[in-house]
Amino acid sequence: MNILLWIVLGALAGWLAGLIMGGEKRGILGNVVLGVLGSMVGGFAASLLGLGGVDGFNVYSLLIAVGGACLVLWISGLARRAARR
Repeated sequence: MNILLWIVLGALAGWLAGLIMGGEKRGILGNVVLGVLGSMVGGFAASLLGLGGVDGFNVYSLLIAVGGACLVLWISGLARRAARR
């Protein structure tokens, strides 16, 4: 998949994960970074579970990327709460 599609998928996945998880607004760059990181985390987790990974620009890959981005947001929220203690 070329870099432009990764950016589009990342932005969409990051935006959807932000809507699902709520919290602070990240802007377009933050959404892209979150989505690309989420697609890597989600693809890794899905491959460990035997579900395959992010393999193109399709609905399945978007769901994996959004799930990974939600996982990243959840873990970062836990880390922030632990740092405040």
